[in-house]
Amino acid sequence: MTQSRNILRINASARKAGSSSRALTDALIGKLVSDNIVTRDLAEALPFVTEAWVGANFTDESERSEDQKTELALSDSLVDELVAADILVIGTPIYNFAVPAALKAWIDLIARARKTFHYTANGPEGLLSGKKAYVLIASGGTEVGSDIDFASGYLKHILGFIGISDVTIIAADRQMMKGEAALERALADVAAI
Repeated sequence: MTQSRNILRINASARKAGSSSRALTDALIGKLVSDNIVTRDLAEALPFVTEAWVGANFTDESERSEDQKTELALSDSLVDELVAADILVIGTPIYNFAVPAALKAWIDLIARARKTFHYTANGPEGLLSGKKAYVLIASGGTEVGSDIDFASGYLKHILGFIGISDVTIIAADRQMMKGEAALERALADVAAI
């Protein structure tokens, strides 16, 4: 019997229909066994970090005012989703050589000292070890892994920073040049998992 795992699915594409990154996450989610899949659709927009958020975040938890707790409530919820997940599935396009602003907003809200990482005498240490992450990337012209790809390396780094070092990247890249073959190849990579 296969053990069910908690999956957190993050969709970062602004497009709902015709999105290659969403097609890849659909295919992967179809392969993974889980009774519990939480989906966070970033096309619904998350707030950006503000001065009030930063002030609340750097106030000791026991000393936060009700306003500060309210300011951090969404971030706390996003962190809780991530902590509860055994598997993280991120589907993202590359916009202008990097991650979409919506995905960066999510990262800013979950990369929190004392929650997902902490500082030690030897530097920062991630607190979310033991998780698996799949990053499914689509691009029109940027080759994933190239010098102009500021998305895949960043995502791998930030996931490692919070303790998730087991990261698989699957790309349907350069679709404007390769056409449907790019997505078909990526879907084949997903099927091989």
